Amino acid sequence: MLLFQSEEWIDKWRQRNNLERGEVLTVQQVWELSKLWYHNRLSMDYHGRSIEQVAEVFRQAGLTSDFWKV
Repeated sequence: MLLFQSEEWIDKWRQRNNLERGEVLTVQQVWELSKLWYHNRLSMDYHGRSIEQVAEVFRQAGLTSDFWKV
């Protein structure tokens, strides 16, 4: 995960490093995803997630573009 000040900074970094632009999330989106992803990680009952569960976490976080398809 990389944090940038603006869309312009993302594009400059991407061009400088000759990389395609990936998915860009706001801080709020990252916060929502992290709450869904980590809420039960310290539970003794936690044993990972299935592909279907991962897809559901992404969907609940509003991450529905092709980038997030599992």
